[in-house]
Amino acid sequence: MTPELRHLRYFVAVAEHLSFTVAARELHIAQQSLSQQIAALEHALGARLFDRDTRGTRLTEVGRVFLPEARAVLTHADAALETARRAVRGEVGRLRVAFLVSTANYMMPPVVRAFRERYPDVELLAEAVAIADLVAGLREDRYDAAFTRPPLVDDLVTATLVAEPVCAVLPAGHPLAGRAELRLADLAGEPWVLTPRGSWEPWHRKYDEDFRAAGFEPRVVQRADGVPSLLGLVAAGVGVTRLARSAHSLRRSGVAFVPLGGEQAKTVMAWHPARDRQAVRNLLDVAAGLAASIDLTEAG
Repeated sequence: MTPELRHLRYFVAVAEHLSFTVAARELHIAQQSLSQQIAALEHALGARLFDRDTRGTRLTEVGRVFLPEARAVLTHADAALETARRAVRGEVGRLRVAFLVSTANYMMPPVVRAFRERYPDVELLAEAVAIADLVAGLREDRYDAAFTRPPLVDDLVTATLVAEPVCAVLPAGHPLAGRAELRLADLAGEPWVLTPRGSWEPWHRKYDEDFRAAGFEPRVVQRADGVPSLLGLVAAGVGVTRLARSAHSLRRSGVAFVPLGGEQAKTVMAWHPARDRQAVRNLLDVAAGLAASIDLTEAG
């Protein structure tokens, strides 16, 4: 017989009380069963652990040597079990998070800071990536969660954190820059700068729908990867674009942000349903709790 943890627990209980009666009561088992289990342990070890006579129960020399080792094994086993339980609760381990630069400027700093304060034993690895890499990473288990913008794909789960106005982004001094609000149709005659169509097809399908609904097809004069590049082109007078208002924090000179009536941009947390573990839910709880307090007016 190979001794099990329960045999060690039985042995330690008897050794601490030097009484089979008291140990059996503490362990909530019959005294006869406890005696049988100790006998089985002694048989497996090939040595007696206790001497029992009319004077009581005493540890043998083997028992005295074995006791601290048995306690150490039980302590280590208890620690291992507690670590596993903490991992199940999402309190220890590693969390790999991807994010778009356009969500990082106002969302990621407070979320990462709050999550690390609440779960100091979780290693949070955050990485800025392009949208296509972000989605592929969630599907391929390179990321556990991501902060991004819809639309995405049907096989990912998303939870909306915040919604903010979409703005027309115009060169400073543009005739429309002083307006309190614009409609997308107001920009029908403007040159446009947009991201490459291949950067993320679901986004561009949505753009196409919006432009059709506004009654025009944009005259795209240049395409550029990423929000900072688009803002630079607008500031240089190459064309106009449209972005979430919080993108203003990435560039505060040379451009004007004017809300497009009725349009909103959402920031979502996304994850793959096959990896819906508690640590991901903990991150969502932290992000959702902070989302209500994020001042998007200040961000933009």
